[in-house]
Amino acid sequence: MKKYLLGAFILWSSFSLAQAQQVVELNLNEALEYALENNAATKNARLELLISKATIKETTAQGLPQLTGSYNFDYNPKIPVVFLPNQPPFGDPTNPSDVLPARFGVSYSSGLGVNLNQMIFDGSFFVGLRAARTLEELTNKDLQKAENDVVENVKKAYFGVLVNQERIRLAVANLGRIDTLLKETKALYEAGFAEKIDVSRIQVQRNNIYTQVQRSQTALEISKQILKVQMGMPIEYDILIQESLKEINAQEDVMQLMSDQGRDRIELEQIATQIELTGLDLKNNHAQYMPKINLVGNMRRNGAGNELQTVFNSNNWFGSSLIGVSMSVPIFDGLAKSARIQKNRIQISQLENQRMYLKENFKNELYTAKSNLRNDLYILEVQKENLELAKEVFEIARIKYQEGVGSNLEVVEADAALIEAEINYLGSLYDSLISKVNLEKALGLLKADLTN
Repeated sequence: MKKYLLGAFILWSSFSLAQAQQVVELNLNEALEYALENNAATKNARLELLISKATIKETTAQGLPQLTGSYNFDYNPKIPVVFLPNQPPFGDPTNPSDVLPARFGVSYSSGLGVNLNQMIFDGSFFVGLRAARTLEELTNKDLQKAENDVVENVKKAYFGVLVNQERIRLAVANLGRIDTLLKETKALYEAGFAEKIDVSRIQVQRNNIYTQVQRSQTALEISKQILKVQMGMPIEYDILIQESLKEINAQEDVMQLMSDQGRDRIELEQIATQIELTGLDLKNNHAQYMPKINLVGNMRRNGAGNELQTVFNSNNWFGSSLIGVSMSVPIFDGLAKSARIQKNRIQISQLENQRMYLKENFKNELYTAKSNLRNDLYILEVQKENLELAKEVFEIARIKYQEGVGSNLEVVEADAALIEAEINYLGSLYDSLISKVNLEKALGLLKADLTN
C-alpha cells in the first residue's frame, strides 16, 4: 500500500501543472497506480480492512478488566411505608389495627461507587479473538480481489482509448488521402480528362470518411470517460495517453503468457479463509457449553440525610466493598447451540462444494482464455496481412488511374476495401488485447507487474 501511495504522490507531482489545464498525461502503469488508490471499490476495501483491525482491538478488550463508575443522588418526597405486625410485645394496644405503619428511610440519599469485572475463563473469548484475526485476513484478501478487478477494468478501458486513438489516426490519414484524390480528380475533370460522376463518386467516399472521423472522435471521448470512471479520476480532467499500441502489445510478452502456469487465484484464498472462519464459529458454539468464570468486585460509599445540607456531611457517609468470583454454567437452552453447530457444519460443506466448483471453473477459464488469445492472435495476423494487401491494392489502383489505364471506380472501391481492412484490423487488435487481459486474470497475474 505504501508503494501505491508513493506512486500516486509522484504521479500527482509530475502533472500538477498539467492539472491547471485539466490535462493529465499518463501511461498504463501510472493509470493503474492511480486507480488502485482512487477507485471507490479499493478505497472501501481498505476502509473495511481498517474496520477489521478495529474489530481485533474490540475483541481483545473483552478480556481486559472492565471498570465502571457510578453515582446517584435521590430525593424521596414521601418515604415508603413498611408495615409491621401489631403484636405483643412490640405492638401498640391503643391501635385497633393489626398492623403498624412505619417509615424506614430518609428524604435524601447519595452514593458513589466503582465496579470491576475481570474475565477469568471464557472459552468463546479465545475463539473470538482468533476469528477476528482471521476476519482481518479475509478483508485483506477482499482488498486484493478488489484491486484485481480494478486492474482488469482499467486495462480494458485503457486499451479502448488506445484503439480509438489509432482509429482516429487512420481515419484522418484516410481523409487526407481521399482529399488528395478528390483534388486530383477535380483537376482532371476541369481539364476534360474525367467525368462529373468520377468527382461525385469520390466526394461521396470523402463524406463517408469524414463521418467516420467524427464518430471516432465521439467514441474516443466516451472511452476516455469510461477510463476516468474506472480510475476514480474527476471527469473535469482530460487524459493524454503517452503510449502506443505497439509498446504495450509486445509479442514476447504474449508468448510468455501462453506458457505461464499462473498463480493461485485470490478467489480460492477467499473461500479457504471463509471456511476457516466458519470452522471458528463452530468452535465458538462448542465453547458455549463450557462455564464462564469472572472475577467481580466493587467499592462504594453511600450517604444520606433528612435535610439537603446534611447529605454531604462526612459523618453521614459510609463505605462498603465486595470481591468475589462468579460462575455461570449453561444447563439447557432448548437445543439452540446444537442447531447452530449443525448449521455451521452445513455451511462448511457448502463452502467446500463452492471451492471445488471454483477450481474446476478456473481450469476451464484458463483453457478458454488461452484458446481465445491464440485464436485472436491468429485472426490479428490475418487482418494485418489483409491490411497490407488492401494498401497495396489501393496504391496500384491509384497509380493505374493516374496513368489513365484504370477507372475511378476501381480507386474508390480499393479505398473502401482499405478502410474496411483497417476497421477489421483494429477490431482484431482490440479483441487480442482484451483476451490478453482475460488470460492474465485466469493466470492470477493481473497485479504481478505492479507488485514486483
